[in-house]
Amino acid sequence: MTAPVRIATRASELALRQARMVQAALEAQGTDSELVTFKTVGDKKLDEALSAIGAKGLFTKELEDALAAGKVDCCVHSLKDLPTDMPAGLALVAMLQREDPRDVLVVNDRVGAESLDELPRGSRVGTSSLRRRAQLLHRRADLEIVELRGNVPTRLRKVDEGQVHAAILAGAGLKRLEAEQRIDAWLDAPAWLPAAGQGVIAVQARTDDARMAELLAPIHHAPSAFAAHAERALLAALDGGCQVPIGALLVGEGPDAVLHALVSDLHGKRMIRESLVLGAQSASAAGMALAAIMRGKGAAELLASVRESSAKIPSPQPE
Repeated sequence: MTAPVRIATRASELALRQARMVQAALEAQGTDSELVTFKTVGDKKLDEALSAIGAKGLFTKELEDALAAGKVDCCVHSLKDLPTDMPAGLALVAMLQREDPRDVLVVNDRVGAESLDELPRGSRVGTSSLRRRAQLLHRRADLEIVELRGNVPTRLRKVDEGQVHAAILAGAGLKRLEAEQRIDAWLDAPAWLPAAGQGVIAVQARTDDARMAELLAPIHHAPSAFAAHAERALLAALDGGCQVPIGALLVGEGPDAVLHALVSDLHGKRMIRESLVLGAQSASAAGMALAAIMRGKGAAELLASVRESSAKIPSPQPE
């Protein structure tokens, strides 16, 4: 009898729901599986700025170590949390069909606003993302940006309790948690850009595991993977990550698709925005080409200054 596929996942409610989507897809093919949960460094150090911890893969390393050691057969990640440089011997084998990649605004009922522009001056808006912080301040310098920690239910509770007047979250997470009714406004691209790969669930396996590659092939969604590869190629070419405010989104499909990106300082005062029509380019070529255009506009210097000062502001935490 074949042993069940061991699926590594973080233990948050959202992470478990995402892992169960992969589990259900495997079981629909007649493959038994079981979830193996992990608490990562980033999950444990909730009282410490992630930029101060100073390591990549704060929410993925424990899962990847178990995968490399053969203790699990695959890992399920929110792609936006996964560093662009992959550990040796591991690869992204499948990406599920992308959920809506946009960010959303959730507002305390007593505030009554239905958009960012309607928030009263001085409103406290919660986020732990440098990218979201920069875009908020660029659009509304009168807002007070408040560090918002915890998983999605915790963040929603803090909005309800009035610890913040509003919060910015990933719409995909709220939809997967069946909390879409909490969304007061969708933040549309390209005016507002999400994290590279946002809304994509990625499954990682060992490069020498032919069985897992075969089992996961039917759940791989090529258009979602193409978009994610373009966005992550840009991120990698800019040497980006959780410590810098970079947004990226591929809009559309085929040669007319447009890759949008932004790089900002921490306060949204200087923001570089560019876009590129894909044409016949590959996903990785498009991402690298747009990154080169942005470097020509000063993105490298801007990001260098951000890295020098980002340790002073708490870094993003997955949902």
